[in-house]
Amino acid sequence: MAAVVTATVHSAQAADGELVIGTEGAYPPWSIADASGNVSGFDAEVGQLVCEKMGVKCRFVVQAFDGLIPALKAKQIDAIISGMSITNERKKEIGFSKGYGDLPNFFVVQKTDDLAKIMDWESLIKALADKRVGVQSGTTHARYINKHLPDVDLKTYDTLDQMQIDLASGRVDVSFSDLSAADDFLAKPDGSSFQLIDVPIDSKSDETLGDAVGIGLRKDDTELKAKIDTALCAAIADGSVAKASQTWFKMDITHPCEP
Repeated sequence: MAAVVTATVHSAQAADGELVIGTEGAYPPWSIADASGNVSGFDAEVGQLVCEKMGVKCRFVVQAFDGLIPALKAKQIDAIISGMSITNERKKEIGFSKGYGDLPNFFVVQKTDDLAKIMDWESLIKALADKRVGVQSGTTHARYINKHLPDVDLKTYDTLDQMQIDLASGRVDVSFSDLSAADDFLAKPDGSSFQLIDVPIDSKSDETLGDAVGIGLRKDDTELKAKIDTALCAAIADGSVAKASQTWFKMDITHPCEP
């Protein structure tokens, strides 16, 4: 596990030999922060692999997801490693490393709901009209719903846990997230009466969902981007990212290191 500090005590610039990484800490299995002040999860392992190959020390800063980009632009952190998809909208504000992971996206619903029987996108769009749909705020999932399902009653949440609590209690009818977040909920006692709607939505199917998950960087940090890309591609090539993926997702979600 990696030690974590709060954003309020971080200096404006990272010290030499240290990469300060912003992460949410509340989106398992991507990013998890425990009560003892430690960060774990797939993204923590990816960060450690990158730092090791760069020959620097990692320091993780826990930040609300929708505050990560502002923190990066304010130079409170050096990079974002927090399950952040590379989207055209985000690229207007920040730069990204090469992609390192990708997962399909799913809606989750009560097993007894008629929505659970749907198996095609056209029928799902019609059936979701006027439904209460939960998403995490600031995510690609929120943008996707706003674009394709403007008639739903969209409920946004600061954290995945908050969304799952409302789904379990019936305050929302459906949640929308990537497969890892959905599986995290379904594995809990509260999720035992729920299931995936069998209509997987590939991230590449729409620009709002982006093209893989990457490391967020300031646009002018070209030297740092080159170093991170080299380290990330090396970790992908030697199988280290795939091994971490199997640990946290029980599958290989590695995105190939493309030119």
